[in-house]
Amino acid sequence: MPSPQEMQRAVDQLRAGGVVAFPTETVYGLGADARQPMAVRAIFELKGRPLDHPVIVHLGETAEITGWARDIPDIAYDLAAAFWPGPLTLILARGEAPDEVTGGQDSIGLRVPSHPVAREMLRSFGGGVAAPSANRFGRVSPTRPEHVKTEFPEGLEIILDGGSCEVGLESTIISLLEEEPLLLRPGAITQKQLERVTRKTIKTPQEDSHIRASGLLASHYAPDTAVLVIDQEAFDRRLWTLFSGRQIALMCFDDDFAKTAIKTTLRVSMPRDANAFGKILYSTLRALDSEACDLILVQKPPTTEAWRAIHDRLQKATHESQHLLSTSPH
Repeated sequence: MPSPQEMQRAVDQLRAGGVVAFPTETVYGLGADARQPMAVRAIFELKGRPLDHPVIVHLGETAEITGWARDIPDIAYDLAAAFWPGPLTLILARGEAPDEVTGGQDSIGLRVPSHPVAREMLRSFGGGVAAPSANRFGRVSPTRPEHVKTEFPEGLEIILDGGSCEVGLESTIISLLEEEPLLLRPGAITQKQLERVTRKTIKTPQEDSHIRASGLLASHYAPDTAVLVIDQEAFDRRLWTLFSGRQIALMCFDDDFAKTAIKTTLRVSMPRDANAFGKILYSTLRALDSEACDLILVQKPPTTEAWRAIHDRLQKATHESQHLLSTSPH
């Protein structure tokens, strides 16, 4: 835990319109006073984030949502009672909030984090803190303080050290703007858990949806090294050619996975439990990204509900690398 002096320094920085990196149970956030437009803009400048991309406002208590949202449905309070503090973001009709927070939309994303450092900071600050993940836009989210330091070697004075994040993946995002709730981003809180509380069928947006929320871009959470997800059955002649002579890092569940198909420079054994896998996914990608390999391969995880958030993050991390499969020689 940060010392009382470190915490007070962070709170003073927020009140002065500055930026502070702090831990949540999901990932580390890059926070600023959500009521100060210029402070929020400073986050966008640090990250290189598009200004029309909304950020989530972090609150200390559920009662604070009334100052940020309007026409709040009962279902929002039901979800808050069940999952807050915790890794769930609610998209609600916008109340009084700067355009810099909402991306100019008539909606806002709110959550109450559970990490003790985040909760202490928010209680001491006494207001909403706008905070996307503490990384350069589009890159792998940070789950340790040293990841934040690597992303921002300059220009960031305060990083509150809360150790490794417990969840390791960004929050579940659910939109309550319409009568039917929409699951915008899967996370540690699953669709089935949400449906048990809401007693409603929760759908996902159509592919042509123009909804803007954190983490919805096709390419995101990506290291500099190309990443591909590979099934054991995918090792045909085409992939043999693709992998030949390359420096390969492999993240896999099975020790014998693809041993006869490719020669790997590094092999990392990953947990078979979805929560344990999610906790170390980003830190593993970051570590392998620093090893100067040509390619990071990930053994395809199971396709059960528990792994849905993992698949979502891997799909976005591999988006820019998919052309390797379509253009490799036959």
